[in-house]
Amino acid sequence: MNHEIHIYTDGAAKGNPGNGGYGVVIELVGTPHKKEFYEGFRLTTNNRMELLAVIVGLEKLKNLNMKVLVISDSKYVVDSVLKKWVFGWEKKGFTGKKNPDLWKRFLIVYRKHQVDFKWIKGHNNHPQNERCDELAVMASLQPKLSVDVYYETIGSKS
Repeated sequence: MNHEIHIYTDGAAKGNPGNGGYGVVIELVGTPHKKEFYEGFRLTTNNRMELLAVIVGLEKLKNLNMKVLVISDSKYVVDSVLKKWVFGWEKKGFTGKKNPDLWKRFLIVYRKHQVDFKWIKGHNNHPQNERCDELAVMASLQPKLSVDVYYETIGSKS
């Protein structure tokens, strides 16, 4: 598949759980067009931020049925999709699984596009991955952080 869009993602959480953030870089393949997104949260986990980064990246796409390559250093996210675990979790109603709110949100946007995943080693001098890490860490250190409502009310107890 020739990808039209590359989405690079990363998440961070200091303390895990603790202050966290995500960073996303979206590139239109074959052009200089690039956009960056980030947001910080006052109490969350690294895995939630890794997954949220992918979701936000896909949600930012304006057209449907785009050919997308998501590049992430998160084994949690990449393996869950490539090894098709998330589809089994969905069939079982996500019973006993962490982050069901985000996985449900992911599946909705994932199904709107043709999405491939590629895992890369983090902190390995990959320019876009390093930029996503910078954005995620910067987001987590902002003075005004968003509330990860699900995690603070339900998710932290599971």
